[in-house]
Amino acid sequence: MTLLERHSTHGAAALDPQAIAALLAQVPGWQAIDGTIAREYGFRDYRETIAFVNAVAAMAESENHHPELTVGYRRCLVAYTTHSAGGALSENDFICAAKADALYAQRPGA
Repeated sequence: MTLLERHSTHGAAALDPQAIAALLAQVPGWQAIDGTIAREYGFRDYRETIAFVNAVAAMAESENHHPELTVGYRRCLVAYTTHSAGGALSENDFICAAKADALYAQRPGA
């Protein structure tokens, strides 16, 4: 089952470095730094940026796993960590990263 086909689970365990490396390979463009994975997305204008932010917010609510979002005029930085896993990475982070990538790929004009 791919990351896109999975759903976040409550109480997901922290991953070991090998599992992080394997899952990171499935979400190109994301970087792992100190218990967080992050990716910056670029957009044509502010309206497109905010449409993406709203789509990510809806997905986060549905998955019950919420990212840190840093929003600019033509960019959005999305960062995930799992607080319930002690601020480490869990499978939930990678599931939601893959779903954010899918939302980005589906945006109008992509």
